[in-house]
Amino acid sequence: MHKHLLAVTALALGAAKFAVAAPLEFAGSGAQPADIQTAVTAFRNTLGPNNGIGGSFIGGRREINWDGVPDAVAAPQSMPANFFNHNSPRGAVFLTPGVGFQISAKLGNPTNTPVEFGNIAPQLPHEFQTFSPQRLFTALDSNITEVLFFIPGTDVPATVSGFGSVFTNVAHAGTTKIEYFDTRGFLLHTQFVEPGTVQHESLSFAGTAFDSGERIYLVRITSGNVELSASGGVAPNSRRGEPVDLVVMDDFIYAEPQPQ
Repeated sequence: MHKHLLAVTALALGAAKFAVAAPLEFAGSGAQPADIQTAVTAFRNTLGPNNGIGGSFIGGRREINWDGVPDAVAAPQSMPANFFNHNSPRGAVFLTPGVGFQISAKLGNPTNTPVEFGNIAPQLPHEFQTFSPQRLFTALDSNITEVLFFIPGTDVPATVSGFGSVFTNVAHAGTTKIEYFDTRGFLLHTQFVEPGTVQHESLSFAGTAFDSGERIYLVRITSGNVELSASGGVAPNSRRGEPVDLVVMDDFIYAEPQPQ
């Protein structure tokens, strides 16, 4: 799967041509969940009703809020990349150039792991907040997360008509974005995520839907420019003069995966 990711990403980044798209952007940012709720609700309504877990439908949407996962696949453990297609089938498989993924711990967990990635660095619970309590999501040793879509619970590749995510602690314009690619590796659209309105613990939402037949095969998310390390600590971007932006994700919302 990782080799497939690299091939698709190389094609996407190297393509000289770009597909013509008609994107509908939804965006919001603020200090509290209520500040982005209008944008999230509008995006949900555009995609249709929530289809939950399992099955396959001709319309509607899927959501991943991380909150119901068992402690065994949350911090300090890593989350299997195919958990939301195999264990909890919603048709999404994750890939990263890093070493894997982690879902943050919840209060009262059996290993007393700190919440909001306090197991990685003690200051992080003061940087982040949740949109849907209590868990957050991140790649490890990379700020890149890619999402491939499948018919839920199967290995049948699929495409979707829209994808969006909640982010926390976006502080600077231009550091966090979602890129949408079609089956040929062509870039359909790039949406930059709005910074929050407070210095820390802000929330932002970004989502794009297509209403003219374009289909999303792969989503590439760049979450700030800081990597959370699987061995502990964070690794700021080393380029001088560039603002440091430490960002992780909450809810994923996307259209029902359909066969290619």
